[in-house]
Amino acid sequence: MREFFKGIALFTPGGDLVYSLDPTKQEHWHLHLCLKLQSLLNLPEPPHFLVPAYTATIDRGWNAQTQQIQTWAEIYPAVQRQRTLLEAIFGVDNLQWHQIPWQEEISGRFLVESYRTNFPQLWESHDLIVPYNWSFTSELPNIYSNYILTLFVAGHSTNTRQTLKLIHELLEKNLSTKYTLKVVDIFKHPEQAENHHISATPTLIRLWPQPIKRVVGALEDTEKILKIIKD
Repeated sequence: MREFFKGIALFTPGGDLVYSLDPTKQEHWHLHLCLKLQSLLNLPEPPHFLVPAYTATIDRGWNAQTQQIQTWAEIYPAVQRQRTLLEAIFGVDNLQWHQIPWQEEISGRFLVESYRTNFPQLWESHDLIVPYNWSFTSELPNIYSNYILTLFVAGHSTNTRQTLKLIHELLEKNLSTKYTLKVVDIFKHPEQAENHHISATPTLIRLWPQPIKRVVGALEDTEKILKIIKD
């Protein structure tokens, strides 16, 4: 587990996720993540109206009062069901999440829903889980990824959680270039599983660069996975 960091996640109503993890604890993350969503989904403008209702944050640092490391996690009701996924991408386990009530005057349910006509992409599920490492550059994120990967899983079981954590750590530690990871639940999207000829889960597919390659079944052999991704 990382010693000190701050992480922020921004979801869409359809369930897509962009997130950032930064050990330097910079600010203005919401702006960057909204810009990232605009680029990814070809939106007419950054979807600032999703903030803060569709966000979650984790702050892990030193508590001078208790002289101990403390992890503080906050989440809004609209994304409460995503706790398992958040713990996987941020590399923490069994957090006590502090739920923040809806702020109707800022980004309440009815206010967000009023944008649906002009931003229909946000209500569609693209199964995107996209990291945004912006701490090394002041420029806006490039929407093009060096690697495009799709991970097929079956439901939200303990095995799925372990697989997400494993793949996330593998990609973050070993890929020095940008990547996009799309996670597809075959129970929710059986048509996508059929289109990609998925016979077992988990299955990791490298869609880009060509040619398409895949890893089926257990994903513990990290060297094999990296070789397939990079070759």
